[in-house]
Amino acid sequence: MTHGVLIVEGGVANTIQDLGRVGYAAMGVPVGGAADPVWMACANALLGNEPDAAVIEVPLAGPTLRAADEPLRVAIVGNVEAKLLGAEGRTQLIKAWRTVTLHAGDSLRVGAVRSGVAYVALSGGCLIPPQLGSRATYARAGLGGINGSALKAGDTIACAAPRGDLSTDWQASAFAHEAGPIRVMPGPQEDAFEPASVKAFYGEPFVISRDSDRMGMRLTGPVLRHLHSADLCSEGVVPGAIQVPANGAPIILMAEAQTVGGYTKIATVIRADLPRLAQLSPGAEIRFSSVTRAQALAARQQQKAALEAWISTIKALRPEGEIDLALLYETNLLSGIIDARRDAMPWE
Repeated sequence: MTHGVLIVEGGVANTIQDLGRVGYAAMGVPVGGAADPVWMACANALLGNEPDAAVIEVPLAGPTLRAADEPLRVAIVGNVEAKLLGAEGRTQLIKAWRTVTLHAGDSLRVGAVRSGVAYVALSGGCLIPPQLGSRATYARAGLGGINGSALKAGDTIACAAPRGDLSTDWQASAFAHEAGPIRVMPGPQEDAFEPASVKAFYGEPFVISRDSDRMGMRLTGPVLRHLHSADLCSEGVVPGAIQVPANGAPIILMAEAQTVGGYTKIATVIRADLPRLAQLSPGAEIRFSSVTRAQALAARQQQKAALEAWISTIKALRPEGEIDLALLYETNLLSGIIDARRDAMPWE
């Protein structure tokens, strides 16, 4: 039996991602991987996959998938909707944060993402051959994914057979990231900036530029002025580092950040807040607040606990029109009896 999907339409810039490639920075290979690994884990949890199973990351317009020869189950998370196109002609609107079971010949058309990034997971994960220990697509080097590029019509992705009863899907409410300022730790060159600029960095808002991608998020707002030069000898950088070139406009390094950089770094976004950045779109306003290392570690643990709590809320999604007998039996029907004379409204 062959479980998998055919890509009928590739959509826009949709790629296969997992947790990325760790340990290859010395070779110039970025970590890469999912821009929001928390929501990726949510998509996998809905299917009973391992949290690091490879998924499809959808930043703009989603792909159209068609079940190959056997049934499969798909999970969708994010600010997006999809349409199920049944092989026999039926159509059904599919909201996010649930699974949907596709039978042979069924198609799923994922719509446009309204903000941030969305994820489409397959039962068992996207089972493509890994490269350097990861299935993540790194298009700049033609590495991972399917031929190292975004999905296109005609691509096929193998997956595993769906678990459990094919008539039962699964759902949960949307996982909400924390709100408030983006938390950062002071950067190694914070003292290279004018004190007034450091104050402005923490006290004034910035706006995400349209000139942003998986490599870096460019910001507009207060000009951050250097005391001397913006340049330094190239050194290792990581996702979350906030570089400030000579023009004074900060750049937050994202999932596919280069491995070395030669601009001064005013701060570094903590790991727990990197997924939050992935869910912001151009034009969104952000602010920064400084935290300690202990606070950053605590935030990471709180995020893990929140994800575990969310996973515990996943419940069965019954087919449309089916009566939930368990809920019916739990309801105290007798409590609904009233005295029509005593409880009548004045106008009755």
